[in-house]
Amino acid sequence: MSTSSNTVTPRIAFLGTGSMGLPMAKRLCEAGHALQVWNRTPTKAASLTALGATVHAQASAAVSGADIVVGMLENGAVVEDVLFAHGVAAAMKPGALFIDMASIKPREARDHAARLGALGVAHLDAPVSGGTGGAESGTLVIMVGGKAADFERALPVLQVFGRATHVGSHGAGQLTKLANQMIVGITIGAVAEALLFATKGGADMAKVKEAITGGFADSRILQVHGQRMVERDFTSRARLAIQLKDMRNALATAEEIGFEAPVTKLFEQLYADGISHGLGELDHSGLFVELASRNGMS
Repeated sequence: MSTSSNTVTPRIAFLGTGSMGLPMAKRLCEAGHALQVWNRTPTKAASLTALGATVHAQASAAVSGADIVVGMLENGAVVEDVLFAHGVAAAMKPGALFIDMASIKPREARDHAARLGALGVAHLDAPVSGGTGGAESGTLVIMVGGKAADFERALPVLQVFGRATHVGSHGAGQLTKLANQMIVGITIGAVAEALLFATKGGADMAKVKEAITGGFADSRILQVHGQRMVERDFTSRARLAIQLKDMRNALATAEEIGFEAPVTKLFEQLYADGISHGLGELDHSGLFVELASRNGMS
């Protein structure tokens, strides 16, 4: 497909159309790409056919002939399985680029990059922040590790999803995402504990949030997740179980690089306790429920 006499639109494949991947794939279709799509459960990708996408039964078939393959898969083990057990890496043509947008361990990203590089396939790790809302609106924050030239090549695709920043070599995107998730997970806990503390003492939770808005304690977490706490709305946008996965990946990476992370360790245990009490499918702001329960608050 050609957009002008000088510019050739890359052939793009998309792997993984879950809660994040589906709206991202839709945005690519709406941007004019004749997308080749695979998902482990094909019915979850079926709605894309109305937008011109072709859904394949096999991941290897979806990536055949693709210039760029975008993956939005569940975790590092799934990425490895799809790449190297489902034949995706072998089916990608030399010179193609794999953009891994899953949140996985940095060492997994470096391993995948090396193995793909041996096959002549380029790699970027490009995890995101912004949740399903950001995926739908094209406002995701994208943290990218890999070669600068590959980042420049990927940028027109990444800009369909949001704002992308090249942060370093292979694995650096995942390292940045873990830093992001440490801040998110810890701040959710701080907001929950503070709002519950004030409420237990007799203050109105909604008014407490209003009063500290605009001060040094204000944050996007206070505004978005704090409002969910005020409304007791813990419908999952990003599951508490996924937040725990990210905290554990951060701790595993900290151990690998010889870094002590006591605050993250504390909150890893709090999220784990929440899951043991049946809260894993709640939004990660549902840590509020675990902390409320500890204090005898409904």
